[in-house]
Amino acid sequence: MNIQQAQITAFAFSDPKNKNGKGSSSIQRYLYHWPLFVIGMAITGTLFFFYLKTDKPVYEVKASLLIQDEKKTPNQQAPLQEINLLNSTRIIENEFEILKSKQLIGQVISDLQLAVQYRKKDSFGYTDLYKDSPVKLTVPGAPDAAKYGKFNIVINSPNTFIIKYPNDREQEVAFNSEVKDEYGTWKLEAVKDLTSYINSEIEIANLDPDFLAIDYQKRIDVTLSNKLSTTIVLSLHDQVPQRGKDVLNTLINNYNQVRTVSKNQEIKNTIDFLDQRLNSLRVELNDAERGIETFKSSRGLTDMTSDSKISLENMQANDARLNDVNIKLSVISGVEKYIRSAQGPDKVPTTLGIDDPALSSQIEKLALLQLQREKLLATTPETNPDFEPINRQISTTKTAIKENVENIRTSLVNTRDKLQTYNRKFESSIKNIPTQERQYVNIKRQQSIKESLYNYLLQKREEVSIRYASSLEEDRVVDRAYAGAPSGTMKSLAAALALIFGFGLPFGIVYMRIHFTSKIEDVSEITDAVKIPVIGELLLETGKKKVPANSNWTTAISEQIRAIRIRLQHIYSDKRKGRVILITSSVAGEGKSFLSSNLALATAFAGRKTVLVELDLRKPKILKNFKMDSSLPGVSDYLAGETSVDKIIQNSNADAYLDIIGSGTALPNPSQILENGELQQLIQDLANVYDDIIIDSPPVHLISDALLFAKMADLTLYVMRQGVTSKSELAFIKDLQRQNHLPNLNIVFNGVQSRKYGYGYSYDMNYYDQKPGILSPVFSNFADRF
Repeated sequence: MNIQQAQITAFAFSDPKNKNGKGSSSIQRYLYHWPLFVIGMAITGTLFFFYLKTDKPVYEVKASLLIQDEKKTPNQQAPLQEINLLNSTRIIENEFEILKSKQLIGQVISDLQLAVQYRKKDSFGYTDLYKDSPVKLTVPGAPDAAKYGKFNIVINSPNTFIIKYPNDREQEVAFNSEVKDEYGTWKLEAVKDLTSYINSEIEIANLDPDFLAIDYQKRIDVTLSNKLSTTIVLSLHDQVPQRGKDVLNTLINNYNQVRTVSKNQEIKNTIDFLDQRLNSLRVELNDAERGIETFKSSRGLTDMTSDSKISLENMQANDARLNDVNIKLSVISGVEKYIRSAQGPDKVPTTLGIDDPALSSQIEKLALLQLQREKLLATTPETNPDFEPINRQISTTKTAIKENVENIRTSLVNTRDKLQTYNRKFESSIKNIPTQERQYVNIKRQQSIKESLYNYLLQKREEVSIRYASSLEEDRVVDRAYAGAPSGTMKSLAAALALIFGFGLPFGIVYMRIHFTSKIEDVSEITDAVKIPVIGELLLETGKKKVPANSNWTTAISEQIRAIRIRLQHIYSDKRKGRVILITSSVAGEGKSFLSSNLALATAFAGRKTVLVELDLRKPKILKNFKMDSSLPGVSDYLAGETSVDKIIQNSNADAYLDIIGSGTALPNPSQILENGELQQLIQDLANVYDDIIIDSPPVHLISDALLFAKMADLTLYVMRQGVTSKSELAFIKDLQRQNHLPNLNIVFNGVQSRKYGYGYSYDMNYYDQKPGILSPVFSNFADRF
């Protein structure tokens, strides 16, 4: 078997991938870091536990309200559909804005006293004490006597509590005692038995109602149940379901109450207007009837001709229409007068007879805004910024009403002009009627107009009175507020994230360390890049001792060195004497001197006469490793002709079969002396005496001296070190192989940390499992796993 065949055989015998497979090696790299995965899962598990303890479930609270909207429910007629004022069209989108108005929500906050919140501190945060608080914050005097903010108290006894200030200052105060401090003037009242709350810490938050109202405006969602329905669905997310239900129920109650008050006020104004008109018409009708009676009795009239009857009927009908137009103009004038004046919501004019839903809706909206303004004015100065949005809405609504009224007036004036034109025609048609009959017609016409108008208004007055007495509700609550299942918790997602991050982060760290580094970390990276046998792998040696003290040195690294020695015997099966081994590397620090020293010892321990030649003349380390005198003559002295071969050979004192030739005197430019031809003669002389000549050369990528020595060598061991040798050196090694600069090139992978493998190495022939007293590498160097 030749040298190349022996190399291939040794490589196949030593390659871990041939035994466990490439995938198994990759898995083992991750399994080695099991402590990192355990720590990752412990951290994420702890975070998940605290999440479960601190996360408060959020409940979705809903309520629904049916709104009568003629746009979407045109066939649903109110019991008194003839009263246009009371059945005015409502725009459901406007009701959305009313339900979410700051004024209405602010009233809810005031009714439920939500501005003051109480929370009990426990081991994992705070628990809301809505309606369960043992104490109640009260502010004597003005509402702004207490400042907005948060503070904590500790219930010390049934009669006293301790205030905890931010600067670690504490103050003991009795219940119902007035306190004056940086939080203003306030006091606490005990509202229930405090026995179970002794030593409990309670956080009290006195919040700004305006900001809280704005917050609830954002949180309350108002939608339609579907596009064809007029049912409004109100929803609110809250950690306390009872509070959410109370908010929505109170909001609906206040909405209905405000609408009822506004509607009743509107009806009352209509009744007052009708009463005034009826009283006026009653007097006019009596005067007209007495006029007819006087006219007939004075002239003895009993009947009229058929022509006069027809003319009279036509003029009566035209006059009735003309009078209706005049009434509407009177109503429009009343609306204009109301808009120009600064009257309150109790003086809202009627729109009786005006068939314009938009005008009715606008007047209703204006009345509602003025009612809100008066309520706010009762508790807030007029200079308060809260009046600005309401005043702006009132101004906008008045402008819209003015434009609408102007359009209606123009239409009515045109109609009145036409009716007056018709009257003039009718009057001209009865000029031929006798004077008395014509006078009678005029008197009768006035009486008929007054009578029909009086009957119409009297009927409307009765209808409005019935509506006012019955208080019929247009809206009704479909569902009172109810709370669904908690929707704010994400336990499943949190558990999934804990598992993902618990395994994913350690996996990512290991993956990044393995794949995103410029250094070689695994022997597979070498074998995948270059087709050069890896003759052996050496574990990372963390001790200070670079060479063994004797032949009984039994460690993992020593067995690996012996395994390399055995493979060299397979490679050199046909040559037993004068074998020259060149040991080099790419850069300094990869362990070529370490391998040279230990391989020379291992060969000597096997009974082979060995000489170790230190040809790294720039940074020699061999003599230092063996603790020998570096001042003795060496290779440089021999090459300079200053000494003989016999004087530069020194015994190592480690074994009788191992001799060492040091580098000798340091030279400024060693390359020149190495090329004088004497070195080749030295190697030939040594080959006649020794079985193995091991040459420790300088790094080949930094210094080209090793290429000179390669011509004299039978085999080259190229040392690459895990975490030190750059991946870019693989291309350099491929060039060396392609150009055949180094004979019989083999690689030794040095500094392998035990995390890369499992329970033993293929090339050790299960040595670690068979040799007592030697730990398996997977349990060593625990800190290296991180």
